Amino acid sequence: MILLRRLLGDVLRRQRQRQGRTLREVSSSARVSLGYLSEVERGQKEASSELLSAICDALDVRMSELMREVSDELSLAELAQSATASEPVPAPVRPMLNSVSVASVTGTTERVTIKSPVEAVNVVAA
Repeated sequence: MILLRRLLGDVLRRQRQRQGRTLREVSSSARVSLGYLSEVERGQKEASSELLSAICDALDVRMSELMREVSDELSLAELAQSATASEPVPAPVRPMLNSVSVASVTGTTERVTIKSPVEAVNVVAA
């Protein structure tokens, strides 16, 4: 099962790390506890829209950009899940992923390596 909170947390963590900022810095700027922000980044807590707005402001990232990146990750995860289940990729996903190819599927671990022109991404279907 694909959990949106995990994808969202991964994207938030990458945004923060790209900026070279610590959890403490972002939590202070967003006025959210360090522990709670950590749980959001690890996908253990669902973030409210108010909390996401505060975190985006602290990271100086538009929420639409954050959600677009989450949407892209979700598309890749759905593709990986379809590949491991040997199901065809649904029509709405195909046009968005024209430049992505599934390089390998390991059936026992449900791990799919997806290679795009920019980078290889490992996606684990839970």
